Amino acid sequence: MSAALPAGDPVPPDGALPPSALGTLRRQPFGIYVHIPFCLTRCGYCDFNTYTVAELAGGVSRESYADLVGAEIRLARSVLGEASPPVSTVFFGGGTPTVLPPADLGKILAAVAAEFGLAPAAEVTAEANPETADERSLAELRGQGINRMSFGMQSAAPRVLAVLDRVHTPGRALQCVAWARAAGFAHVNLDLIYGTPGETDHDWAHTVRAALAAGPDHISAYALIVEEGTRMAARIARGELSAPDDDVMADRYLAADDMLSDGGLAWYEISNWAAGEAARCRHNLLYWTGANWWGIGPGAHSHIGGTRWWNVKHPAAYAARLAGGTSPGHAREVVTAGQRLLEQVMLRTRLVSGCPVDLLRTGGRAAARQAVEAKLADSAAYQAGRVVLTRRGRLLADAVVRDLTN
Repeated sequence: MSAALPAGDPVPPDGALPPSALGTLRRQPFGIYVHIPFCLTRCGYCDFNTYTVAELAGGVSRESYADLVGAEIRLARSVLGEASPPVSTVFFGGGTPTVLPPADLGKILAAVAAEFGLAPAAEVTAEANPETADERSLAELRGQGINRMSFGMQSAAPRVLAVLDRVHTPGRALQCVAWARAAGFAHVNLDLIYGTPGETDHDWAHTVRAALAAGPDHISAYALIVEEGTRMAARIARGELSAPDDDVMADRYLAADDMLSDGGLAWYEISNWAAGEAARCRHNLLYWTGANWWGIGPGAHSHIGGTRWWNVKHPAAYAARLAGGTSPGHAREVVTAGQRLLEQVMLRTRLVSGCPVDLLRTGGRAAARQAVEAKLADSAAYQAGRVVLTRRGRLLADAVVRDLTN
């Protein structure tokens, strides 16, 4: 199960935001994240806020969920008022959004469009587990206005999928890419995970090559993180599985970067590669550049103009709040200028565009020079006023960022 929500200040019953937060809306892109908290089964490594049918109670169901989130969309409109610009990106995440019928996702998207309007060429992404998508459903999703798909492939090795408790066959995600292309999706992502216990160099190389051969224009590759409280963490604690090895993780990352680069995908964020700027995930770029987004759904997080808040976690509590006419916000915080600066440095340093040297304090500027000397940051980019990580710097990004934020 997912971790407990952080503490914070109370959210006003009507969800009202500070005037200073609303004043930023017209100056930055605005996105909507919609959390779909349902899964058919629970993967052993996952600690996201998701629930199987057996775990749900309190009158919350997949059948009623589109109407439920519609109430929060209307609340968001009443809070933001006329200050909000049209929505630039919508992202259906989870959980498994595609356990809902395509028409339900379309209904939610239509509610967003009705309340806020969609910007021209708005990016609308839906995540999908391969076993919940097929040729027909993908065509229906495209017809509902979704224009970008992201499939959770994770691995092409059957034994690795088994350790991860994934139920799809190795080739299913690859078939989903073909179906998505046939349905008219110009932008398709595959998510991969490396470092799973028992995974070999051959398994990983086969996975990356298979993903490239499927023809997506975006691939995300994430190191496995063993989260406390998950089934995988318990298996490792009992000695049934070995813990991920940092050196092996580094080798996997470098291998992926080599193969993806050779395959025409360039890194633009440490864990993300795309076939040109048009293929980059614009919604995630909102997060990485500190723009504004409203998170819809139980446990969803939001950020508007330096105010962050997060919704109550369980779908039943979420539904009860909305039924009572109050905000589902669990708690919030107003981020200080110092905190925002540190987050900007941390997130922008992960991007290929880099972190402006002007954002750094005195200690951070000294650390930037040292990073260049240690070949962890690019010399030419530094001369142009930005800290851009080299390939070796990407492997040591956490350490570099720690020094830059001094």
